[in-house]
Amino acid sequence: MNAVFADVDTGIDDAMALVYLLASSDAELVGIASTGGNIAVDQVCANNLGLLELCAAADIPVSRGADQPLRGRWPDHAKFHGPRGLGYAEPPPTDRRLTSYDATAAWVNEAHAFPGELIGLVTGPLTDLALALRAEPALPTLLRRLVIMGGVFDDDVMAEWNIRVDPEAATEVFAAWTGQRQLPIVCGLDLTRRVAMTPDILARLVSACSPSPLIRLIEDALRFYFESHASRGHGYLAYMHDPLAAAVALDPELITTRAAAVHIEPTGATVADYSGGREPNARIGIDVDPEAFFDRFAERVGPFARRLGVPRRT
Repeated sequence: MNAVFADVDTGIDDAMALVYLLASSDAELVGIASTGGNIAVDQVCANNLGLLELCAAADIPVSRGADQPLRGRWPDHAKFHGPRGLGYAEPPPTDRRLTSYDATAAWVNEAHAFPGELIGLVTGPLTDLALALRAEPALPTLLRRLVIMGGVFDDDVMAEWNIRVDPEAATEVFAAWTGQRQLPIVCGLDLTRRVAMTPDILARLVSACSPSPLIRLIEDALRFYFESHASRGHGYLAYMHDPLAAAVALDPELITTRAAAVHIEPTGATVADYSGGREPNARIGIDVDPEAFFDRFAERVGPFARRLGVPRRT
């Protein structure tokens, strides 16, 4: 069983990543850090708690994280996920509550609770992890594995959002892993854009399931995400950035990686040096089989959605 701690800024694709983890029999989601980024942190917290309620999950600790970068303020929150972060979807109300401790403490607590076993997954800004490293510099040796969704390494003119909104935090995280035996696996946009959900793929997933609250949420969230991508010129599809990172957290063999020394520019641009002249601090994802990913997504999420049952009529 893989113990996973997820740091998310939920977000449509973050929600799909959490669903993937909850649907995976080889994963135990031991905690969630809620970080501002795609939307304000209080809405991230509400989305995470509501999603756990919808999925009938165990009492998984959800902690409030940073709502500002290490320096300054977030830029305007992204409009790509809708005003509440989940597109047209609305998770149910819940009596679940946040932990009494913050996300920084949650990182440290879980790393010590599962020394050498915990898999860290970050699909939002790296702010909370940077703060946790300040509190516990031994984190790189305590974690079994770290997977980051962030950056872009194909000379894209735009910096990726998670890194761009807090480049100082990203700098601290990559510096902390320089020379470590287990380097973080980084899924950048040039990798995750190869994994695109389409209406046809979604229809196959839905057709294999009985109607359920989770299937309705997935359909409503992804319909907004399709429209959001189309409005930005990507086509009527949805890049599955964060679900791919979640799948890699459980099975790194799903992608091909290459060791590199990653440098963060003040603009948030990520520069990878593959020459070997500098000590590496990451393994960059360079190739993926999209069909293998979507097969795995359907194999896990489909049966999980069916088990949640048919929504009651009112």
